[in-house]
Amino acid sequence: MTHAIGLIDYGMGNLHSVQRAFERLGATVLAVADQAAIDRCDALVLPGVGSFDPAMERLHGSGLVAPMVQWCAAGRPLLGICLGLQLLFEASDEGQAPGLGLLQGRVTALPSSPGHLVPHMGWAPLLAGEPSPLWPAAVPNGVPDAADAWMYFVHSYAAVPSAPRCVTAQVAFAGTPITAAVWQGAIGACQFHPEKSGLAGQHLLQRWLAWVASRP
Repeated sequence: MTHAIGLIDYGMGNLHSVQRAFERLGATVLAVADQAAIDRCDALVLPGVGSFDPAMERLHGSGLVAPMVQWCAAGRPLLGICLGLQLLFEASDEGQAPGLGLLQGRVTALPSSPGHLVPHMGWAPLLAGEPSPLWPAAVPNGVPDAADAWMYFVHSYAAVPSAPRCVTAQVAFAGTPITAAVWQGAIGACQFHPEKSGLAGQHLLQRWLAWVASRP
């Protein structure tokens, strides 16, 4: 059975690249711009490129905030990507607008230091956190298999969840592990761009799609 993956379209996501990544894996992708489109989906993807406040303004303007909150309250699958991860939290140092509040915690600015310029941009290996459908098994010594570890990042802010156990992967920045991916209930999200991360990103999206398909 093919599941319909709804791609939230609010004008601030790299929709084309994300859509193509899912379609290469055989998924049916629907653009979601209203409640009627959400009702046709089995899972949602919230992408995002840009700044926190304009993104929240556009989401509210789209009328999709309440349906998304209801969707997650019902325990239905949602995957956030990059800014889409940050929007799931309660607030961000980047702006004044409240976030979606689907996950507790705050998004904070990355510290700038010699040799560690902001934004954090480029390829970096994930460090294993709590097992999840995105990162299914704990890895000894926090060193993942090299084939699936390296992901592509472009960000100046990182989430600090109130519940550390929701962190399923981290990445080192300025000598400190920061949040790279989260999972709580049926909500997953990654700070990196799986659609730009080659086979490693493809494998992560495959794991998420397999989890979606396995649900009753």
